[in-house]
Parts: sequence; structure tokens; C-alpha cells
Amino acid sequence: MSYIKKKDGFQGQRAIIIPNQILTTLCDLHPVIKQLYITDIGYYPNAEHHHRLRLQGSNQNILIYCVSGKGWARIDKQSYTISAGEFILLPANIQHEYSADEETPWTIYWIHFKGSNSVHFIDLMMQKMGDPVAAISFQQNRMQIFEEIYTNLEKGYSIDNISYANLCLQYFLTSCCFDDRYNRKATIDKKDTVDLCIGFMHEHIDKLLSLGEIAGAVNLSQSHVTTLFKKKTGFSLIEYFNQLKTQKACQYLLFTDLRVNEIASKLGFDDPYYFTRMFTKVIGVSPVKYRSKRRD
Repeated sequence: MSYIKKKDGFQGQRAIIIPNQILTTLCDLHPVIKQLYITDIGYYPNAEHHHRLRLQGSNQNILIYCVSGKGWARIDKQSYTISAGEFILLPANIQHEYSADEETPWTIYWIHFKGSNSVHFIDLMMQKMGDPVAAISFQQNRMQIFEEIYTNLEKGYSIDNISYANLCLQYFLTSCCFDDRYNRKATIDKKDTVDLCIGFMHEHIDKLLSLGEIAGAVNLSQSHVTTLFKKKTGFSLIEYFNQLKTQKACQYLLFTDLRVNEIASKLGFDDPYYFTRMFTKVIGVSPVKYRSKRRD
């Protein structure tokens, strides 16, 4: 089968790759989260030439849900086709390859996950499905769970956000496994002071905000908002803002050809060397090394 390998991204794509530091210091150690947690999550629309080959497999389990178009996959020499309304499970540490169809490339939602209970969850799903590929009904409320996961991770890596996102992961996987029993559960979105602070940071991701500016946006004193934010997220306001900036920087590095100094400027940094030091401190590698090790 011939195909063109796609190195860069797709128009309208979204992706979040959780930093290894968060995975090792929080997810791997938390008594609940460590059982099943997300490492990567994203959405690729009309993913023309999308292709991956992993001869040694991945150390994560991967779920790919196709909502339009089609694609194919090969797991340990067994081939499968994936059409709209179907998802495929790729167990960890097993050779696999997958690709969008050349004529009608797929649009996919995808999640990489691992954890001490992930192998048991995969076994449960495989027993229920009987095959790595299964059809599920398209339900907006199921996709809302995916959006809940993505949106909370996009807000940053506080204990609350990580916990909520990963507990939602189990619900999302369960909804796929037991599609015939899946029912909608309404959720209520309530924004408190910390949510408002994070929203303000997102709106001004291209600036270097001071503590005073953030506190002023929610009409609280600096000392009060600092205490509230630290208690709920486990991070200071500025540390959290830097996490959001590095998350955005990662997306620029993954999906654009912008130079490091151009990315720094887009995020409000006049000094690209300061930006590089901040990025390296949060992510663990420099922007250049991060880009060279990109993965979906």
C-alpha cells in the first residue's frame, strides 16, 4: 500500500501532550489517577496522509475514534479497516501501523493512556468488543465528555484538573465499551474565582501579566487571590500562567514552522532566551529538542 507520510499538522487540529514531569510526579504517584490516566489527547480533522508506524509499539494504549472518512490499521500483522462511527484500540507494546485512507481521509479523536489498571481495562473492552475495532453510535453527549477532558487539561495541570480529566477518561472509555447501556448525564458548569483567573490568563496568553493585573481582573487583593489559587491548584498564579504559555508553545512547536523567537514573541516574551529557560524548566527539554521529538 502506497501513502505519503504527513510530518506536520492538519487544519483545525488540536492536541495536548502532558509533560513527563506531570506524569511522573503526579499521575504515576496519585493513588487514584495512577490506575488509568491520559498522556496525550487530540483531534485531527480530514487528516490527509496521516500515518504512523511503531515497530516496537507504544508504551501507551491508544484509542482512535473515527467520525468521518476512513482509515486502516495493522496490529501485529493483522489488518483492519476503520470507518466513520468506529473506533480502534491499539494495546501498548504491540507493533502497529495506522493510516488515513488516501481518497477519503479520516477525521479522528484520539487518546493515549496508561496506568496500573489500563491492561485490565483493555482486556475488559476487548472481551466486550471481541475485536480491536468496534462500532459505536455517535452521541453528542459522548463527545462532550471528550471536550470536558480536553478543556480541563487545557486549563493547566492542577490536581483538580488532572483528577477530573482522568476520571472522565474512565467514563469515556466505558461509554465506548458499553455503548448499548450508555446514557446521558447532565453536568453543570460553575465558574469560581480560580476559573475566572485561568480564563483571564487564556485571554491574555500573548502578554506577560503581573500578579496585580490578574488579581484586579477578579476584583480581589493580591494576597487573597494568591491564597485561593494556590490552595485549589497547587501552583502559584505565575507558575500556572507559565504552564499555560508552555502548553501553547508546545502546540506552536508541533503544528507550525515558527522559529523559537517568533513563538516567544507571540507569547509576550521580548527575550527569547528567557522564554527558552522558562520552557525548559516546565517541560524538561528545550523548545528545539521538544520539536525534534514530536509525536501524535
